[in-house]
Amino acid sequence: MAEFGYNQSLERSIGKFASFAAGVSYISILTGTFQLFYFGFANGGPTYWWSWPMVFVGQLMVALCFAELAGRYPVAGSVYNWSKRLAGPTVSWLAGWMMFTASVVTLAAVVLAYQVTLPQIWSGFQLVGDGTGASFGLSAVIWGAILVVFTTVVNAFGVKLMARINSTGVFIELIAAILLVIILAVNIVNPPSVIVDTTGYTSGPGGYAGAFLIAAIASAYVMYGFDTASSLGEETVDPRRTGPTAILRAVIASFVIGGLILLFGILAAPNLSDPALGQASGGLQLIVLQALGGPLGKVFLVCIVVAITVCALAVHTAGIRLMFAMARDNALPAGAALARIDPKRKTPVVPAVVIGVVAVLILAVNIGTPEIFTAVTSVAVIMIYVAYLLVTVPMLLKRFKGEWPGPDAPKGYFSLGKLGLPVNIVAVLWGAAMAINLAWPRVEVYGEGPLRFIAFIFIGAIVVIGLAWFMLRGRHHLGTLPEHVRQNLEEAP
Repeated sequence: MAEFGYNQSLERSIGKFASFAAGVSYISILTGTFQLFYFGFANGGPTYWWSWPMVFVGQLMVALCFAELAGRYPVAGSVYNWSKRLAGPTVSWLAGWMMFTASVVTLAAVVLAYQVTLPQIWSGFQLVGDGTGASFGLSAVIWGAILVVFTTVVNAFGVKLMARINSTGVFIELIAAILLVIILAVNIVNPPSVIVDTTGYTSGPGGYAGAFLIAAIASAYVMYGFDTASSLGEETVDPRRTGPTAILRAVIASFVIGGLILLFGILAAPNLSDPALGQASGGLQLIVLQALGGPLGKVFLVCIVVAITVCALAVHTAGIRLMFAMARDNALPAGAALARIDPKRKTPVVPAVVIGVVAVLILAVNIGTPEIFTAVTSVAVIMIYVAYLLVTVPMLLKRFKGEWPGPDAPKGYFSLGKLGLPVNIVAVLWGAAMAINLAWPRVEVYGEGPLRFIAFIFIGAIVVIGLAWFMLRGRHHLGTLPEHVRQNLEEAP
């Protein structure tokens, strides 16, 4: 911390598994695969499965770049602090602002997953109406608000409690996911050829390619957030070694286990022509219940609820660390209050509460909108991709100039070596292509109404408002707050 000019104000207590768990829980294999399977299947059919390895390859390139950065700069607010050292203050501030806003929107999107799963465990969990139309969205918002309150309280209490709950939840999720893969494999009833059958999905614009790009959103939603392992760098033991490994393990584990769940789930579906598989009230949850039987299937659905819970917790935690990192540099309004560390809990409490309140407000604004899942989810993912580009693009420019990794790079830590340039190029091209694909105003994604343009409107407003504040006021006050400054290197232990 002294190397970066900061005091060690957060508690360094996170070990290797907890760091790995932070990345895995943000990606959340069970949350992502179950929340949007219906969307991918409805638009691309069984062949949509191929979007999973496609997204993995693209995101792995990004993760490899991030692994290098995690070994070099293991400080809170990963994307913000990485960009700060790769580009100028305006670019880094925008990267942090986009990532922070995306984290809040992502939290609002993730907590909506309760509604997809809970009513299939017990009908009493459908809090409003019969679960169709507007009542589906309203019940989702209520459950989402309840979960946000929980993650706020846990994060405000301290990182140790968060890490224990998160690690326990991830352990349960991984065991359940592996068992689910085995049980679905035993119950396979369809031939492998179904995952190359595009019958019924080739009539739209662009033929099946157009349908596939829409369906790929379901996979793109899952594999991001792996930088969370590094965002907790200031609280991790030996972060230069732990962070890069945790990032890559989280991405690879999610690809393997999640890919097998999707594949075997499709192959185990009793009736692939069942329209319920393409509906939010059915989807992969329905396949599990049909293939495994009521009682056993519901046990796995309970595990999915656990996965959703720790995913929301990890997303909230990552947002808090990013807000703290920016506030510590006086890069946000009321920086001193946001960067204040509770002396007993050793955690920034104010950001936990602020993020929780804003996430609930986002949910409240969307009450009664049936397209709330895909609209909110897509906006969150696009903003994450844009924030990632504000890291990978400056990194690529430095590679072209021969300034990365540079002579001052620490030795003995993760490095891509000669592979760095091609990996970085693919990471940038992939990120740009998927951001455009996700933002495209398709009726299938955003519906017929004004939600079609929500990505451009919302993200455009966030960028304009954020940059206006930064250029007019924020940039004139940048600088580490006095209470967080490390006076000299000799003080370092």
